[in-house]
Amino acid sequence: MAEGFLRWHATTAGVDVHVHSAGLLEGGRPASAEGVEAMLQWGIDTSAHRSRLLASELVDGADLVIGMAREHVREATLLSPDAFGRAFTLKELVRRGEEVGPIVPGQAIDEWLAKVAAGRRMSDLLGTSPDDDVADPIGQPLAQYLTTAEELDDLTARLVRLLGWR
Repeated sequence: MAEGFLRWHATTAGVDVHVHSAGLLEGGRPASAEGVEAMLQWGIDTSAHRSRLLASELVDGADLVIGMAREHVREATLLSPDAFGRAFTLKELVRRGEEVGPIVPGQAIDEWLAKVAAGRRMSDLLGTSPDDDVADPIGQPLAQYLTTAEELDDLTARLVRLLGWR
Protein backbone atom coordinates (compact mmCIF):
# COMPACT_ATOMS: atom_id res chain seq x y z
CA MET A 1 0.00 0.00 0.00
CA ALA A 2 2.83 2.40 0.87
CA GLU A 3 4.56 1.63 -2.43
CA GLY A 4 1.37 2.44 -4.30
CA PHE A 5 0.81 5.72 -2.46
CA LEU A 6 4.41 6.89 -2.77
CA ARG A 7 4.50 6.13 -6.48
CA TRP A 8 1.10 7.84 -6.95
CA HIS A 9 2.11 11.00 -5.07
CA ALA A 10 5.45 11.20 -6.89
CA THR A 11 3.83 10.68 -10.29
CA THR A 12 1.17 13.29 -9.47
CA ALA A 13 4.02 15.69 -8.66
CA GLY A 14 5.65 14.91 -12.01
CA VAL A 15 8.60 13.05 -10.48
CA ASP A 16 9.97 9.90 -12.10
CA VAL A 17 11.07 7.79 -9.17
CA HIS A 18 11.72 4.08 -8.80
CA VAL A 19 9.69 2.74 -5.90
CA HIS A 20 9.94 -0.93 -4.96
CA SER A 21 8.68 -2.77 -1.94
CA ALA A 22 10.05 -5.78 -0.14
CA GLY A 23 9.30 -7.36 3.18
CA LEU A 24 10.20 -10.07 5.63
CA LEU A 25 7.79 -12.76 4.41
CA GLU A 26 8.32 -15.07 1.47
CA GLY A 27 8.11 -13.53 -1.96
CA GLY A 28 5.45 -14.08 -4.58
CA ARG A 29 2.37 -13.48 -2.45
CA PRO A 30 -0.38 -11.31 -3.94
CA ALA A 31 -1.73 -8.28 -2.15
CA SER A 32 -4.64 -9.14 0.11
CA ALA A 33 -8.12 -8.68 -1.31
CA GLU A 34 -8.85 -6.11 1.41
CA GLY A 35 -5.67 -4.20 0.59
CA VAL A 36 -6.50 -4.13 -3.12
CA GLU A 37 -10.05 -2.99 -2.36
CA ALA A 38 -8.84 -0.25 0.00
CA MET A 39 -6.37 1.11 -2.56
CA LEU A 40 -9.01 1.16 -5.29
CA GLN A 41 -10.86 3.75 -3.18
CA TRP A 42 -7.98 6.10 -4.11
CA GLY A 43 -7.94 4.88 -7.71
CA ILE A 44 -4.70 2.93 -7.19
CA ASP A 45 -4.71 -0.61 -8.58
CA THR A 46 -2.41 -2.92 -6.62
CA SER A 47 -3.95 -6.16 -7.88
CA ALA A 48 -0.80 -7.13 -9.83
CA HIS A 49 1.46 -6.63 -6.79
CA ARG A 50 3.47 -9.61 -5.59
CA SER A 51 5.54 -9.59 -2.45
CA ARG A 52 9.30 -9.70 -2.57
CA LEU A 53 11.71 -10.75 0.17
CA LEU A 54 14.04 -8.03 1.41
CA ALA A 55 17.61 -8.72 0.26
CA SER A 56 20.95 -6.95 0.62
CA GLU A 57 21.12 -6.05 -3.09
CA LEU A 58 17.81 -4.18 -2.79
CA VAL A 59 19.06 -2.24 0.24
CA ASP A 60 22.49 -1.57 -1.28
CA GLY A 61 20.96 -0.18 -4.47
CA ALA A 62 18.51 2.18 -2.75
CA ASP A 63 19.02 5.89 -2.12
CA LEU A 64 16.40 5.67 0.62
CA VAL A 65 14.98 2.66 2.46
CA ILE A 66 11.60 3.13 4.10
CA GLY A 67 10.13 0.54 6.42
CA MET A 68 6.65 0.41 7.83
CA ALA A 69 7.98 -0.79 11.18
CA ARG A 70 11.21 -0.75 13.11
CA GLU A 71 11.71 -4.45 12.42
CA HIS A 72 11.97 -3.68 8.70
CA VAL A 73 14.63 -1.02 9.28
CA ARG A 74 16.51 -3.35 11.64
CA GLU A 75 16.52 -6.07 8.98
CA ALA A 76 17.67 -3.66 6.27
CA THR A 77 20.59 -2.51 8.42
CA LEU A 78 21.50 -6.09 9.28
CA LEU A 79 21.60 -6.91 5.58
CA SER A 80 23.57 -3.76 4.77
CA PRO A 81 25.08 -2.04 7.85
CA ASP A 82 25.96 1.12 5.91
CA ALA A 83 22.23 1.65 5.23
CA PHE A 84 21.49 2.94 8.74
CA GLY A 85 21.76 6.60 7.67
CA ARG A 86 19.29 6.11 4.83
CA ALA A 87 16.90 3.58 6.36
CA PHE A 88 13.95 4.87 8.39
CA THR A 89 10.41 3.92 9.19
CA LEU A 90 8.00 6.08 7.22
CA LYS A 91 6.68 7.73 10.38
CA GLU A 92 10.19 8.39 11.69
CA LEU A 93 11.36 9.87 8.39
CA VAL A 94 8.39 12.21 8.13
CA ARG A 95 8.62 13.22 11.80
CA ARG A 96 12.37 13.90 11.69
CA GLY A 97 12.13 15.47 8.24
CA GLU A 98 9.51 17.92 9.42
CA GLU A 99 11.75 18.80 12.37
CA VAL A 100 14.76 19.68 10.15
CA GLY A 101 12.73 21.06 7.26
CA PRO A 102 12.40 19.97 3.64
CA ILE A 103 15.25 19.35 1.29
CA VAL A 104 16.46 22.61 -0.22
CA PRO A 105 16.78 23.07 -3.98
CA GLY A 106 20.07 21.64 -5.19
CA GLN A 107 20.66 19.67 -2.00
CA ALA A 108 21.56 16.01 -2.50
CA ILE A 109 19.26 13.55 -0.80
CA ASP A 110 22.14 12.01 1.15
CA GLU A 111 22.95 15.44 2.63
CA TRP A 112 19.33 15.93 3.69
CA LEU A 113 19.16 12.40 5.12
CA ALA A 114 22.30 13.11 7.19
CA LYS A 115 20.47 16.07 8.76
CA VAL A 116 17.38 13.93 9.33
CA ALA A 117 19.46 11.17 10.96
CA ALA A 118 21.50 13.48 13.21
CA GLY A 119 21.49 12.24 16.79
CA ARG A 120 19.88 8.95 15.87
CA ARG A 121 21.15 5.75 17.50
CA MET A 122 20.86 2.12 16.46
CA SER A 123 19.16 1.46 19.79
CA ASP A 124 16.30 3.69 18.55
CA LEU A 125 15.28 0.72 16.42
CA LEU A 126 14.72 -1.63 19.36
CA GLY A 127 11.22 -2.71 20.18
CA THR A 128 8.09 -1.40 18.56
CA SER A 129 6.58 2.04 18.79
CA PRO A 130 3.29 3.61 17.72
CA ASP A 131 5.41 6.72 17.03
CA ASP A 132 7.43 4.81 14.42
CA ASP A 133 5.41 1.81 13.25
CA VAL A 134 2.47 1.83 10.86
CA ALA A 135 -0.06 -0.74 12.07
CA ASP A 136 -0.17 -3.77 9.78
CA PRO A 137 -3.80 -4.48 8.83
CA ILE A 138 -3.14 -8.02 7.56
CA GLY A 139 -5.91 -10.36 8.64
CA GLN A 140 -8.12 -7.47 9.72
CA PRO A 141 -11.39 -6.34 8.14
CA LEU A 142 -11.55 -3.80 5.32
CA ALA A 143 -12.18 -0.95 7.78
CA GLN A 144 -8.69 -1.44 9.25
CA TYR A 145 -7.13 -1.43 5.77
CA LEU A 146 -8.93 1.83 5.04
CA THR A 147 -7.60 3.35 8.27
CA THR A 148 -4.07 2.27 7.36
CA ALA A 149 -4.53 3.53 3.79
CA GLU A 150 -5.58 6.97 5.09
CA GLU A 151 -2.48 7.10 7.28
CA LEU A 152 -0.20 6.00 4.43
CA ASP A 153 -1.76 8.51 2.05
CA ASP A 154 -1.07 11.31 4.55
CA LEU A 155 2.47 10.18 5.39
CA THR A 156 3.56 9.65 1.79
CA ALA A 157 2.09 13.01 0.72
CA ARG A 158 4.05 14.70 3.51
CA LEU A 159 7.21 12.83 2.49
CA VAL A 160 6.83 13.94 -1.12
CA ARG A 161 6.59 17.55 0.05
CA LEU A 162 9.67 17.11 2.28
CA LEU A 163 11.62 15.75 -0.67
CA GLY A 164 10.72 18.86 -2.64
CA TRP A 165 8.63 17.03 -5.19
CA ARG A 166 5.66 19.40 -4.79
